[in-house]
Amino acid sequence: MNTPNPWGRQAPPPSLVPLGYAAALALVLATVWSAYYTVPAESEGVVLRFGKYIGKVPPGLHFKLPFGIDRVIKVPTQRQLKLEFGLATPGYTNPDQVGADPEKEKSMVTGDLNAALVEWVVQYRITEPETYLFAVRGPGRTLRDLSESVMREIIGDRTVDEIITIGRQEIEDTALARLRELAQRYHLGLSVNQVQLKNVDPPEPVQPSFNEVNRAQQDRENAINLANGDYNKAVPRARGEAEQAIRAAEGYRFKRINEAEGDAAAFSAVLEQYLKAPDITRARLYLEALGEALPKAKQQIIVDEGVQQILPMLPLPTSAPEKSP
Repeated sequence: MNTPNPWGRQAPPPSLVPLGYAAALALVLATVWSAYYTVPAESEGVVLRFGKYIGKVPPGLHFKLPFGIDRVIKVPTQRQLKLEFGLATPGYTNPDQVGADPEKEKSMVTGDLNAALVEWVVQYRITEPETYLFAVRGPGRTLRDLSESVMREIIGDRTVDEIITIGRQEIEDTALARLRELAQRYHLGLSVNQVQLKNVDPPEPVQPSFNEVNRAQQDRENAINLANGDYNKAVPRARGEAEQAIRAAEGYRFKRINEAEGDAAAFSAVLEQYLKAPDITRARLYLEALGEALPKAKQQIIVDEGVQQILPMLPLPTSAPEKSP
């Protein structure tokens, strides 16, 4: 027998009460689950409310309106992204990194109407997430098209020798400046950091001939470097020897001048004394000369007859001594 409801309404069946609680709990869990999100450390979150951009959030845990009212797009603003042309690195995650046909991308014509296979890499970073997402449709693909167009223009203005040998750095710098200008003009929301040429080769049928040319150019550069090295060794040594010879000659010149000036001064002093007393000076000079000459004369003595009366001389032998049998 059913008990009458004092409130005048029929009570729900007991089995429906737990189902209502379960539905309410599920609703709460779904609300909580869809109300929070996490932005990785290398990214920024772009928040959309009913599809309209309302702001950016930094990395970390955040909350939003549930059930799709708010939607968050995570953009890797701190990651260095790259585009590869003519090559493909295995395991890439950026969908714009590799083109549809790398073989066609790297095939180009130079300014002197030669064919070349050019492989290069463009590195960039997303700086304005909202501009990157909403200003241009497919900004990564647009940057690929711009990079290929710029590189083909630059390669088409140069000879194949410049591209393969001496012009690589200039090509990279020119392409980087041009891409930065175009990225800013078209509001791509990104910054191009580097353009790097990888492999620049002639087509396969003519690669042996180009390799021979490169080897000849390298041999020529090596010969020039060796010659410059010998020049740098020989010329300074010759200059040093010449400088040394000049210094020695100047020293000898100063020595002879000083000696001549000293002899002239001594002669002037002797001449002054001679003029004061000619006879005494003449005798003194004579005696000084004999004092220098006699020790060298050994047994031969030469005496001036005019001065015998003033020289105490030993008796001279009258005849040569007889030889013993």
